[in-house]
Amino acid sequence: MSYSILVIEDDLDIQELIKEFLRSQAYEVTVASDGLEGIRIFREKPVDLVILDVMLPQLDGHSVCKMIRDQSNVPIIMLTALGEETDQLKGFELGVDDYVSKPFSFNVLIKRVEAVLRRTHRTEPSQRLSYNGLVLDTEGHTVTVGSKKPDLTAKEFDILHALLRNRGKVLSRDMLLNQVWGIDFYGDPRVVDTHIKNLRKKLGSSYIQTVKGIGYKIGD
Repeated sequence: MSYSILVIEDDLDIQELIKEFLRSQAYEVTVASDGLEGIRIFREKPVDLVILDVMLPQLDGHSVCKMIRDQSNVPIIMLTALGEETDQLKGFELGVDDYVSKPFSFNVLIKRVEAVLRRTHRTEPSQRLSYNGLVLDTEGHTVTVGSKKPDLTAKEFDILHALLRNRGKVLSRDMLLNQVWGIDFYGDPRVVDTHIKNLRKKLGSSYIQTVKGIGYKIGD
């Protein structure tokens, strides 16, 4: 399957290198040089993944991310400056699925792209997991809470799936990172806390319990 990727990056040299490298891996690539152009293309063209720089003219990356998340759960990989932890944490709060710090290795970037696409487009036997009015359906990739259907990002869905799959068990940050992000994740473990916080806002605060000093769980 050939995936379509939108790259929103204002540095034309980096943009061209990313485009050519992804195309060499058989991806279909569309590029945009500023935030407004990126949003316009996103609304006009279906894509499977967005690679999004933080620092953009017209509309910054965080604003673009928020606008995309208001209408879609398409996975987003954000490009940030090396060591800019605040950018990374803010991105995760907005629903970014992963980030890559500049300067980056193109081999690392492609591995991150493959990992995100594998997680968000994987096929597996239909499975419905439920707890106290909360129902997660892996086949339809949907979550319902009573009569409501909260709009979860891909990462939020995967975290909830991991917790429901291990109902009654406490999962540490490291366990969730390994199950959801993969063992090659090198970012801040606190990203798990950010996604849990967002999940509680969308599902209600009663579902995910914090076990102090250990991690998180659903159910007893």
